[in-house]
Amino acid sequence: MSETVHKSVMPGEVLDLLTSRSGKVYIDGTLGGGGHTESLCRYSKDVRVIAFDRDIEAINRTEKRLRSVFAGTDPFPVRFVHADYRFFEDALDLLNIEKIDGFLLDLGLSSDQLADDSRGFSFDSAGNLDLRFDVSEGLSAAEMLARLPEKEISRILYEFGEERHSRTIARRIAECRRSGQPLQTARQLADLVRECVPKFWKTKGRSIDPATKTFQALRIAVNDELNALAETLRRLPNRLAQGGIAAVISFHSLEDRIVKNTFRDDPRWQPLTSKPVTASEAEVSRNPRSRSAKLRAALLV
Repeated sequence: MSETVHKSVMPGEVLDLLTSRSGKVYIDGTLGGGGHTESLCRYSKDVRVIAFDRDIEAINRTEKRLRSVFAGTDPFPVRFVHADYRFFEDALDLLNIEKIDGFLLDLGLSSDQLADDSRGFSFDSAGNLDLRFDVSEGLSAAEMLARLPEKEISRILYEFGEERHSRTIARRIAECRRSGQPLQTARQLADLVRECVPKFWKTKGRSIDPATKTFQALRIAVNDELNALAETLRRLPNRLAQGGIAAVISFHSLEDRIVKNTFRDDPRWQPLTSKPVTASEAEVSRNPRSRSAKLRAALLV
């Protein structure tokens, strides 16, 4: 895929929060299509952004686009880092940067990843059931399901997907393995889950595929997403300047709970959002993905 189809969520709200205090150096921990990074760089000619992404395809695609957008700008305002954002301190050390002024995370999937049939993020994809953000490290979801005990699969689906039918789904996955037909594609897994959870469920007036919670759980497990988030928020005050701001966009309750509790319970943070900011009706109509987004921000005191 040569061009991004991803639309960054709540770009105006994010920019307003991150730039509410003056700053020059920011981290975008989840570059994706680069919308948030671009808006920060356009905000001021003095702004520099260190942009992380575990997906090398996202970095290659977005770096090409942003170099065109900021052609002639000297110095070029973005440094790209192919790594999990949890390693932000290592990157700052390599760049000889002691403190940053703002930190942004836009969690979850990008539309580009969903559109890539080879990655398995789309339920009806005939490609490999991979679900890794960085395909060069760790086990794919298919490999995980082929190796883990049935009880562990059930635990992952219940804890990371809040899936009430986790035991039934795990049992069916184990039966496929024993029959010599382990799951290989996203479509196979989605069809299996739909057989176990036959009815679509609804939230906020829209139908949700029964496979949604299972795919969420496996993606979180494969990429160790919740640990990365909690660890990063715990260590961020070490490198965020006093008065610096952290902003996080989450897409499900497990992520949002970590962010809410950290900003509320850690005395180093002063919450800037008493409740999560959500997308406007106009944005949701333009970008349905923004419907479930929750934005929270806090200032380092």
